[in-house]
Amino acid sequence: MPKDPPNPAQPTRPVHGGIKEAELRELGLRLEDCLDFSASVSPLGPPEGVADAIAAVDLTAYPDPHCLALTEVIAEHHSGEGLSAANVIVGNGSTEIIHLLTRAWIGSPPAGCARSALLLTPTYGEYDGAVRISGGEVTTLTATRCSEGFSWDAAAVAAAIADQRPALTFVCNPNNPTGVLMAQEQLAAIADAAADAGGLLVVDEAYINLSERREDADVIALAARHGSIIALRSMTKDYALTALRLGYAVASAPVIARLAALQPDWSVNGLAQAAGLVAIADDAYLERAREAVAASRDCVVDRLTALGIRCYPTEANFVLAQVGDAGRLRDALARRGLFVRDCTSFGLPDCIRIGLRPVEDCERLADAIADLWSEEPQR
Repeated sequence: MPKDPPNPAQPTRPVHGGIKEAELRELGLRLEDCLDFSASVSPLGPPEGVADAIAAVDLTAYPDPHCLALTEVIAEHHSGEGLSAANVIVGNGSTEIIHLLTRAWIGSPPAGCARSALLLTPTYGEYDGAVRISGGEVTTLTATRCSEGFSWDAAAVAAAIADQRPALTFVCNPNNPTGVLMAQEQLAAIADAAADAGGLLVVDEAYINLSERREDADVIALAARHGSIIALRSMTKDYALTALRLGYAVASAPVIARLAALQPDWSVNGLAQAAGLVAIADDAYLERAREAVAASRDCVVDRLTALGIRCYPTEANFVLAQVGDAGRLRDALARRGLFVRDCTSFGLPDCIRIGLRPVEDCERLADAIADLWSEEPQR
């Protein structure tokens, strides 16, 4: 199993989606003329009322450093899982919480644990970056890839944890970028292995609310009572609050308290807190978003499959498509103002990841890919 030495003095920053201003200038494009498929957020845009809530925020007042109102609302939202406010921490996106986790568990690993993290790859690059910044080592367990998709063996993950005793184990579920959803019983077995080793299992559920099979894998209730598991959620992705950065985590009270002790005051601004309160109160929003995701997924998969492009099964609001030279296709689309994610940074240089926007946007992307494919079908 590969192990790379940490280099906290010169950490390599992870690659992320999103349109970058520098590239727009280089291409001579304007942001308002482009469509971003490289980031995966709700295709509906923010819930109704968010803009009004933001406009009403007093910009001269400090935000609540503890996000108390939002924390209580999140706990109430998950009341069926037996949560209280002591089980919740709100962050400046779930990415802030990832960095708090590595500061706490990699910076000061539990007794008997290595100063390391185990990652199920391919996966979100911020886990690796955060571990290395905190001075830790990274080991990986790579998914088996076949025509039907990607998979990890939960027993092999548990065995690796028992052997390596990492302070943290990261599982992105549904996985980014493959869209694979690991079942709840598999996650419970991995959490038990983490508990036996004295470490913590981090289940990043950034995309789970937009999955039609979310109930098969939701670990919120397990995280609230199991001292060796924490669940991360992204309101940024769930409610298209991308510019505001908002996420939260659920875990046992001692785990949450350890993270809260490291979190800077006011890391979650008042605009994000106000938007979060409105978004989570819209009970019908997520169901509408899931319906929109399903329609857009069908559009993308049907159109690309008709071109002979393999689209892997996905339980998330994005599609992983095998296109040959991903970087070349990505750049050709970018020149047309259509931005997809080149998955080379995930170790998948033959794949692009397509975030699911409204159907009409997906049709425009499919038309462009079809046009490029007709010019050079063998990539």
